Amino acid sequence: MSSKDYFMTLSASSYEHLKNELQLPHDLPVTPEWSAAADFLSLIKEHCLNASPQVIVECSSGLTTLILARCCEINDKGRVVSLENAEEYAQQTRNNLQRFGLDRFAEVVYAPLENVALENGNYQWYETKKLPDTKIDMLVIDGPPGFIQKHSRLPALPLLFNQLSDASTVFLDDAGRDEEKEIVVKWLELNSCIEHQYIDAERGCSVLTINKSGLKV
Repeated sequence: MSSKDYFMTLSASSYEHLKNELQLPHDLPVTPEWSAAADFLSLIKEHCLNASPQVIVECSSGLTTLILARCCEINDKGRVVSLENAEEYAQQTRNNLQRFGLDRFAEVVYAPLENVALENGNYQWYETKKLPDTKIDMLVIDGPPGFIQKHSRLPALPLLFNQLSDASTVFLDDAGRDEEKEIVVKWLELNSCIEHQYIDAERGCSVLTINKSGLKV
């Protein structure tokens, strides 16, 4: 079943459905203003369970971290590394991982925003010195917050592209917003090995499939 078809069957999904489906011991700690929507969580859950990625990197932590860590536990494979620019939220996610018994499968890295220079301008983006020096199989982008700057999430792919594995998948949340749509257009210009699928989820989800086989990065 494709991600799009899976989403359609779960259009009325809820956090309670996810809790039951993943057999989690507690209700998900939902914060309405910040938490990812249940349908986005369902999409990344479905991919993680099917693809069994070894290394998962997140831009921003929260419910996504819990869901992905539980998928790694079910798969008996994989680990999540989450970059979080707010120390308070980083500790909050760590506490939740421990409460759910999932701290063995995920690490939340406090990564303050720092200046990065790209070809099209300067941005504030996560400090990456604590990222593991290994290939990334799945990348989930849900930060930094859009109010920090225009195209706040744009640096993710240019900065991490070379670290993505030859066959990897990128999920961008809030992809229904105009700025995120513009970001995806810029990302697709990076390399011809990137394919894009837009999923009409509650807040929009862009799925980018990377296939570097036979291409020079």
